[in-house]
Amino acid sequence: MITVNLRYTGTNGSAKAFAQEMISSGTVEAIRKEPGNCRYEYYIPLDDPETVLLIDAWENQEAIDLHHASPMMATIAKLREKYDLHMTAERFISIQDNEEDAKFLRK
Repeated sequence: MITVNLRYTGTNGSAKAFAQEMISSGTVEAIRKEPGNCRYEYYIPLDDPETVLLIDAWENQEAIDLHHASPMMATIAKLREKYDLHMTAERFISIQDNEEDAKFLRK
């Protein structure tokens, strides 16, 4: 699994408004139904109310590529512009894919 953490930062509550519109418009639900999507959830850091964290997880790179090629991306891009958001991204490969690291987990 590949997880991407996207941080959307704005001003005057714009990042939170973006996430709320993504949810209320049905866009989030549609993304969650895309083949290969494992997780699509928004969070607000306690120490930074002007930032929203999106945790976006996919089965593999092919699923991410299909998502990026979908019409959904145009909708997301328009909303990012509407709310004048700036972004950072981090990508992670799930520890469950690495047997060497998994031995350090308590289950």
